[in-house]
Amino acid sequence: MNHLDLNQSNPRSFRTRARAAMPLLRMRYWLVCLGFLVWGSLIVSKLMWLQVLRHKEFVEKAQKQQQHTFEVAPRRGVLYDRNLRELAMTVQADSVFAVPSEIDDKKATVHALAQVVHVGNDSSPVDAWTSEDQILSRVSASRNFAWVARRLSPEAAAKVKALNLKGVYFQKEFQRFYPDNEIAAQVLGYVGVDDNGLGGMEQKFDGRLHGEPGRMYAAMDARRHVMGSTEREPEPGENLVLSIDENIQFIAEKALDAAMLRTRAANGTAVVQDVHSGQILALAIRPTFNPNDFRHTTPQLLRDHAVSDVYEPGSTFKLVTYASAIDQHIVTPDDKIDCQGGAITFNGRTIHDDKSDHYGVITVHEALEHSSDVAAVKLALRMGPDHFYEYIRNFGFGSRSGLELPGETRGLLRPPPRWGSTSIGSIAIGQEVAVTPVQLVAMVSTIANGGVYLPPHVVIASQGKDGRVTGQQGNQLTPQPFHAGEELPATLPPGAHRVISTLSAAEMRKMMEGVVLYGTGKQAQLNGYSSGGKTGTAQKIDPVTRTYSKTMHVASFAGIAPINSPVIAVAVVLDDPKGGGVSYYGGAASAPVFAQIAQGTLEYLGVPHDIDLHAPRAGKNESPKDEEHEQEHTGDVSALMAALNDLPQDDPLREAVANARAASAEPKPAKVAAKSETAETLPAEEHTATASQPDEPVVEMVSVALPANMVKVPSLIGMPVRQVVMEAAAAGLNLQVQGRGLVRSQEPAAGSPVKPGSQIVVHCAR
Repeated sequence: MNHLDLNQSNPRSFRTRARAAMPLLRMRYWLVCLGFLVWGSLIVSKLMWLQVLRHKEFVEKAQKQQQHTFEVAPRRGVLYDRNLRELAMTVQADSVFAVPSEIDDKKATVHALAQVVHVGNDSSPVDAWTSEDQILSRVSASRNFAWVARRLSPEAAAKVKALNLKGVYFQKEFQRFYPDNEIAAQVLGYVGVDDNGLGGMEQKFDGRLHGEPGRMYAAMDARRHVMGSTEREPEPGENLVLSIDENIQFIAEKALDAAMLRTRAANGTAVVQDVHSGQILALAIRPTFNPNDFRHTTPQLLRDHAVSDVYEPGSTFKLVTYASAIDQHIVTPDDKIDCQGGAITFNGRTIHDDKSDHYGVITVHEALEHSSDVAAVKLALRMGPDHFYEYIRNFGFGSRSGLELPGETRGLLRPPPRWGSTSIGSIAIGQEVAVTPVQLVAMVSTIANGGVYLPPHVVIASQGKDGRVTGQQGNQLTPQPFHAGEELPATLPPGAHRVISTLSAAEMRKMMEGVVLYGTGKQAQLNGYSSGGKTGTAQKIDPVTRTYSKTMHVASFAGIAPINSPVIAVAVVLDDPKGGGVSYYGGAASAPVFAQIAQGTLEYLGVPHDIDLHAPRAGKNESPKDEEHEQEHTGDVSALMAALNDLPQDDPLREAVANARAASAEPKPAKVAAKSETAETLPAEEHTATASQPDEPVVEMVSVALPANMVKVPSLIGMPVRQVVMEAAAAGLNLQVQGRGLVRSQEPAAGSPVKPGSQIVVHCAR
């Protein structure tokens, strides 16, 4: 009987055995199911781990492999003049980058590129970033990306495109452009290669002008070929409207250019201010630079002498002395004052008028016309130190004006407890005090507008990304053309305050007119307009030896026009005029600059004439006796220099003097050591006989415009961190590293002038 027969013959036995096997089969089934479940769970868990929990990590890895990401600079805000003419704008330019992995012969490619993109030569270290060695270093240090050159000119970009080099690509970037080139260069400043503002408004408002950067993603295939790019659009910066009038700025700069050529001065400054609003209409500095060619800009040319340099004001400061005495009712312009034959002795010191001046009893206004030191000292002694000091402070001296430009100093002014026994006499004639050209123009503006001090300012409106306008009504920027006003604003701006009464200011204006008609400022007379002002001449102080220079002077003139209804105030300061047969006195060197600027500005503004055209200006007492001669030193130089210790730590004068003293250890020719090194030295001619008949006395002054001990930021782009650390240490700079890998960007930009020990930030990526 076979097995089948047995099963068939005993079905009960078969069913019994089948029932007994069922639990085992079910167990095997569930074990298999459990296995599949565990296997599936592991797969799902792994997928969850990879695709959810580590999603961001793998996306970043993929992006690093497939894309190169770098910031795209935003469009900087526009800087307008008051008539909405662009003074600084942003245009697009081609930048060149390379993908080193695609380049077969790196040396040959880099050599060909350097022949086109390198600006300058071996003698131009500021252009080293585009040298062949620097480009090769960046290309060799990276596999995926390396900058070749940033923001090329259209001509250079066309030449690079014509090379048709493998692995070399173009990227559009924003570039700062200054349509008027040198016009208002120190006011505007310039922008470095990394779009950071350097100097002027570009630096002061860099955060607002810069905007928010965007990002560019350059996609690559498996062979590292660039397939295309997408961008996240950057957000543009704010637009600013300045009080500068481009035409008035042009008039001031041309007049200053002519003066520099005529006088061979080391540097010059001219400031034009609206007397009824405090707005700066023009601020001209010479020598200057072209912000479009920032590679050849130096710290000396970038320095704004109008706010960063100080000098003893000399005779121009007598306006403060006379205005204070008249406002206190100590004298009136027609009162008599005894000039004592040209000499006064008090507390053991004798102060003289010019050797040719032996005035006795004359009127107060005649004393100002003849720039009598004796009369000024007598008025100050009658006021007393406390009252005199209060007026000086109210006129804006000894404090920062708040002008929206970087690097402003408050000047040097000691409080009365620190005055010496004869300091009040020295300060009365403009010694033992140091001021800036902006402070000087604000002082004469105060007299011009009726006695109210208005803080000078240069920004009148700003427009943000949301279209909101600050400083004017509406939501659109509109031109703010300058119109000659006759009254102060109904609501005075913050910081404004009355200094002298309206009557005192009117009396001072007539006395200033007398200085121009009959005194030392005859060359400041205008054609068809009345004018008034005060001349000043100063010997410079060497901050190292603390002695007055016998050969170097500062010539200045501060004036207003027209007299009866003033529109503008102008201050002109020329540092070390000594050439072209021109006297170094303020009346001969600076007063003609005032006349040219004021005449051109008033005609441009259409201000009605208040006197006859070509009217004869010959006044009374015209004789050689009116021309004043040099007088002896009376100021305490050591006390003035000691005032540096009272300045805030961030005041530029502290560093300037410290650097000058350090630099004095180096041997220099005598003439060079005495000069201010903040500006290019122009060829000087020997002093001629024209100075033998000066137009006003030399009141010896200090000029603390000194060279800054700066270092240039090295180029670190494309370098590994270790090399960056070594480069920064060699340059004496502190370093902050963000990220890992090679340096992709740096702040400040390569070539930027910074103080030793400053911190530079580098952004690294692999």
